[in-house]
Amino acid sequence: MTAMDRIQAEISAHPVILFMKGTPQFPMCGFSSRAAQALKDCGASFHSVNVLEDPEIRANLPRYSNWPTFPQLFVNGELIGGCDIIVELHDKGDLARIVGQSQHG
Repeated sequence: MTAMDRIQAEISAHPVILFMKGTPQFPMCGFSSRAAQALKDCGASFHSVNVLEDPEIRANLPRYSNWPTFPQLFVNGELIGGCDIIVELHDKGDLARIVGQSQHG
């Protein structure tokens, strides 16, 4: 299975998935920390992938998503964006609605 296949499999398997540096409990960069916290604050149930533990995913995800930085949030297979977009959506109250739709149909 190629790295691209594994990325696709992860995204397909989880309605809300955050590719980040570290884990939600132990983020390894401020951007990943803020993104995970925004998801937690709105009560989202999400899966995370620590790109620091998987160099192939870390190297290939920017090509897959056409987004150069981490973290990256996908909802229902669609790239939502990185830290700034996640925090902005949370501040507007839209993040809870977006992730809520993924979990309720």
